[in-house]
Amino acid sequence: MLRRRLTSLLLRSPCSSSVASSYHQQQHHLLLPTHAEKPPALNLLRLFTSLAGTDGDRPFIAFVLGGPGSGKGTQCSRIASDFGFSHVSAGDLLRNEISSGTDQGEWILEIIREGRIVPSEITVELVRKAIESSTAKRVLIDGFPRCEENRIAFEKITGTEPDLVLFFDCPEDEMVKRLLSRNQGRVDDNIETIKKRLKVFESLNLPVVEYYSSRGKAHKINATGTEDEIFEAVRKLFSSLRL
Repeated sequence: MLRRRLTSLLLRSPCSSSVASSYHQQQHHLLLPTHAEKPPALNLLRLFTSLAGTDGDRPFIAFVLGGPGSGKGTQCSRIASDFGFSHVSAGDLLRNEISSGTDQGEWILEIIREGRIVPSEITVELVRKAIESSTAKRVLIDGFPRCEENRIAFEKITGTEPDLVLFFDCPEDEMVKRLLSRNQGRVDDNIETIKKRLKVFESLNLPVVEYYSSRGKAHKINATGTEDEIFEAVRKLFSSLRL
């Protein structure tokens, strides 16, 4: 059900009538291209060459979205290695803060245990510091933004938007199976918390996907199959950018 909703979300127009007309005008630019559709790739290429490295010290920023267990972290590591991106994981930043033993870290731990979203100002500040500390001209921000509040806070605090948004589309049952089998010792890898996380993802992440789809920035990646098969689709996208 979740996957069907995600797919229909990326294909339908936004609910808001104020953006509907502009959405339809951009439909031929929306990412979800076939091999015969060259304009989206060319549009991405123009976007990359016009924005990357031209806004002062601002790097090219790609948000990577997808449900828990969709494999986005693994794919980000390969993108970073093959295409010269710095990989910033919002989840890792939060877990590092937890391991620091601070009061804020303990508070974040409790929030994650309950399957809730960490307050935007905390996550955005961690992400901002990670971006500023990197010397890379291209940055992947993995697992962020988790909700519209995150998105709005990021744009307000940093004064910028992402240049590209990847969305890893994976069936719910596959995500559950992956999370239960990976055995990484994470506090949020149990069936009760996984179900909470999937519900949170469905209710809060989808409006973010919809927003960036309406702006022609979202590209859906089929996150089923082997790691290599999934990366082949990712590689084709980034190769079209001539990175």
